[in-house]
Amino acid sequence: MLVPGVTGAALAALVVGAILERLPLLLAGGGALVLLILLALLGGRRRAARRKPPVTRTALARIEDLRATSGETADVPVKFRLTVAPEPEDGRPAYRVKISQQINLVDIPAYRPRGIAVVEYRPDEPWEVRIVTRPTPEWSRRAEEAEIDSAPESTLVKDPDDGGGAWCLLGLLALLAGAALVVLLFRAELFTSEDGGTGASPKPSSTTSSSRTFTVSTTVSGPSSSMLALGRMRETATRLEARAGTSDVTAITIEAGRMEIRGDSARPPGGTVHLQLLPYELFPALVGEARTTLGVRDPASWRIDVTPGTGTGTGPRVRVTVTGAEGTAHLDADATARIVDRRPVGQTADSG
Repeated sequence: MLVPGVTGAALAALVVGAILERLPLLLAGGGALVLLILLALLGGRRRAARRKPPVTRTALARIEDLRATSGETADVPVKFRLTVAPEPEDGRPAYRVKISQQINLVDIPAYRPRGIAVVEYRPDEPWEVRIVTRPTPEWSRRAEEAEIDSAPESTLVKDPDDGGGAWCLLGLLALLAGAALVVLLFRAELFTSEDGGTGASPKPSSTTSSSRTFTVSTTVSGPSSSMLALGRMRETATRLEARAGTSDVTAITIEAGRMEIRGDSARPPGGTVHLQLLPYELFPALVGEARTTLGVRDPASWRIDVTPGTGTGTGPRVRVTVTGAEGTAHLDADATARIVDRRPVGQTADSG
């Protein structure tokens, strides 16, 4: 149960690691599989080295029943029910067994119910019985003269490995459980993507049919999911526009893994920002400028706020805010991403 469980987890780790582009997860899954293969090879060799040649004994057996199945060759599969009578010196009483063996079509008439056959069996595994189709003259004579009583059905011996179907089912369940465990551990990253796995996951919108204002947001996750990635901001804005049903909004907030738009249907076009007219491709450079030139040595977070201009005929206002151990700083830019004001750490920010 442990081996198939680990195997399922390793296979799932490989698949999940490839989807999420997680190198440590890929290495863990691949390493676990390689280790399992090496252990299986080593265990197989050790078992082969310890395995002794099988010891067989010759005995007579009464044919209780036989049934031949169809075959396309000269050798036909025949199912036998036998009563095996070991020799007295073997110290084992007669017992019943069921076997299946290939018998040549020419030899089948020689085997009949209540007939006597020469067999070979293994004392350590009595269910391993084979009919000797070409016995020695001495054993042939003994088979012709012998009379063997049927053993009770209670003496029937079976191969304990015949219940392998149940073990296979348990092994399959363990494999699936191991795989499911890995998938559950990473379900947040695997199942929060939309539109072909771009990593954008919509949060519930506060838009209602009776409200004149709306707020629509989305988060991104997974590898290379930062809003600073080329094309990610415009792609996310387009998705939010489709959800909101309008391109005119009153505010836009962009963070490393999140974008939010807010709007008011009662606001005139002059007091809104058009989502598709913003230079998103230039915003990453503004963030880089704010993170390196405003006195914040190790910025912990950044945010872009876009709002309509305050004067008639003025374009949107873009403010980039960075926060670190030293404090908060920001810079302002116009609708073309041209910097118009800087507020390093320690300076009083204007009221806007």
